[in-house]
Amino acid sequence: MEAHASNASDSTGKWSPSPDASEIVKSIHAMLHPRNIVLVGATDKPGNYAERIWNNLIKYKFGGGLYPVNSKRETIWGVPCFKDFASLPDKPDHVLVLVPARFAVQVIRDAAAAGARSATIVTSGFSELQDDESQRLAVELKQAVLETGLAVTGPNCLGNLSAGENLFTNIDDRIVTMEAGPVAIAGQSGAIVMAIRQALEDRGVGVGYMVTTGNETGLETPDLMSYFAADPSIRVIVVYLEGVRNTKVFREACKAARAAGKPVIALKLGASEGGRAAAMAHTGALAGSIETFDAISTREGVIRVRGLDELIETTECFVHADPPKSNRLAAVSLSGGKRGLLIDAFHSAGLNFAPLSPDATEKLAKMLGPGSIVGNPLDAGFAAVVDPSMIDDPDTDIVIIDAELPKAPHELRERNLRIVNEMAGAASKPVVYISTMSIGFTEFTKGLRKSLPNIAVMQGLDRAVGAIKSLIDYAGLRKVVPDITSSSSASARATLEKTLKSANGAAALDEVASKKLLKAYGIPVSKEEIAQTPAEAVRIAKKIGFPVVAKVVSPDILHKSDIGGVVLNINNAAEVKKAFTDITNRVKKLKGKPKLEGILIAQQVKADLELVVGAALDAEMGPVVLFGTGGVDIELMKDVALAGAPLDAAEARQLIDRTKAGVKLRGYRGKPALHEASVVKAIVGLSNLMADAGNRIASIDVNPFLINTKLGVAVDGLIVLNNAAAKSAAAKH
Repeated sequence: MEAHASNASDSTGKWSPSPDASEIVKSIHAMLHPRNIVLVGATDKPGNYAERIWNNLIKYKFGGGLYPVNSKRETIWGVPCFKDFASLPDKPDHVLVLVPARFAVQVIRDAAAAGARSATIVTSGFSELQDDESQRLAVELKQAVLETGLAVTGPNCLGNLSAGENLFTNIDDRIVTMEAGPVAIAGQSGAIVMAIRQALEDRGVGVGYMVTTGNETGLETPDLMSYFAADPSIRVIVVYLEGVRNTKVFREACKAARAAGKPVIALKLGASEGGRAAAMAHTGALAGSIETFDAISTREGVIRVRGLDELIETTECFVHADPPKSNRLAAVSLSGGKRGLLIDAFHSAGLNFAPLSPDATEKLAKMLGPGSIVGNPLDAGFAAVVDPSMIDDPDTDIVIIDAELPKAPHELRERNLRIVNEMAGAASKPVVYISTMSIGFTEFTKGLRKSLPNIAVMQGLDRAVGAIKSLIDYAGLRKVVPDITSSSSASARATLEKTLKSANGAAALDEVASKKLLKAYGIPVSKEEIAQTPAEAVRIAKKIGFPVVAKVVSPDILHKSDIGGVVLNINNAAEVKKAFTDITNRVKKLKGKPKLEGILIAQQVKADLELVVGAALDAEMGPVVLFGTGGVDIELMKDVALAGAPLDAAEARQLIDRTKAGVKLRGYRGKPALHEASVVKAIVGLSNLMADAGNRIASIDVNPFLINTKLGVAVDGLIVLNNAAAKSAAAKH
């Protein structure tokens, strides 16, 4: 996995950002590679954070200056204690803020004035609390960070690790191996980030950086992602996200990591309503739907995991295995039962074992002897693994070995492991050891594992399968994700502006206005006109041609069918008049007296398939489009896929591919292919509309979008606006 970052180095031989690197990357480098560290709020009260951090800096022998600051002390921890920044023997560089929250803002301003480049605010008592004073301090702190330009992590965080500098400004008193390993970790929860680091260390995976970002008043996790993407010593980026505040910055960081060939493995809070509420309470982050996060971030190289165990296995996999050329699997198991488990587990993930090449099959059959099972996976002894024909087989892309590392010295198994490690180092494919159950690592196991850098060693079959699937999927992503901008016409954008202006604070556009805007963006719509009287309705129906549909037009009625506001299969003038009268009477009986703007008489399209095309403005990730099976069973079927907006035609087709509706669209079980071009046009147009609208449209619902072999049209359309009235209406529904 080759990084594309600059390899510039400073006078010590260590990497440093190139002159043209972003200011964020340069400022984070200063924070993680400081000349000195100043602890403001130093106190030797037993067990306090300041003392625990000081002890760690001494224990791990940070090479720069260490200066405690406390105006009331002359000595502390057996060394001189300084009254303020001016009394320091050197200009401050990185400042640890450990004073109470009410003093922290002034410390930041004083530190910057004294020449500091960065700070970590360990102190809590800001936006994570809900009282007025804490919220006021949070605003003042944000302003101070912006005005001073300091690179700041926190507040309400637990410190950082920079292994290459022996820097550990953290309260954790567990043993830390100071090795500049290939993994970098960042996240808002100090406890979770620290737990991830410890678990990786226990597995023999080195962590080069660990940054806890807390409330993210200054630097945010995506800023750290950009820095890690630029550092050539980092191979895998691990993040814990409670929320994404700036979608653009996050997506740019993802793109930087993807361009450098570095996967971003993310544990994201917000998969449930409770999780989203916890994120709000914890850091004030605005979390959105996890499906939207996946739709946007996966495209740009983010691998979202569902829990900490899965995160550890996936990180292990990416650290020790390069993405494969394709998805052809080969495996060896010492047990027929486990062979079956392997087949079932990978099949459930949509992966299957490829036939071995004839040459490899012949060699292995001769080696294993008569009566041996030669298939794939092989049910064979370990000799099959150490034979080069298995790993060198040109018809396979990943080699999987069902075995665990020994807990104590074992001459034969150790010898075989080292042989496989050497072969894997020379091979052009990943080699993965899988223990079907989680096995504890002893100190011997940890040491042995570190001596086998060319093989991934994974525990728990289901987690291992998920990690390997992620490795394969990552290999299929584009190296560089292009920036796709709206391809809408000037006239479409003019119609958008005119329509939104004329909405005049309404919660939603009525169906007529909605379809007019959709049509301007190239989305095919059915023939239709609005009628004010039964006679006018008859005239319109005859003009369009029977059969027709009659629908209520009201900005106050979002779901027409729920109140009997839609009549289908109208075949003559008498039926038109009856439908007009029936719908009008139903509306008059509704509570709240909704505004009735008329009855829409529309073309009834014969459909071979009902689709849904929609869009929404996600509170966290921005505009997203939706495609899938539509009609009245949309909630029941849940056959939909999401993607970030805007899209081009190629990405629209990829969106279609991710649904069962897409299979039907292209002809299923002998049925003819339907008019896919109209669907692609609708998806692209809808995505352009959302992109052009910015944050002014909350959602668009085109359901159903009817399609047959000759055409596809939107027969319904609802555009909900992003304003106070819209939010109030949405709450009622």
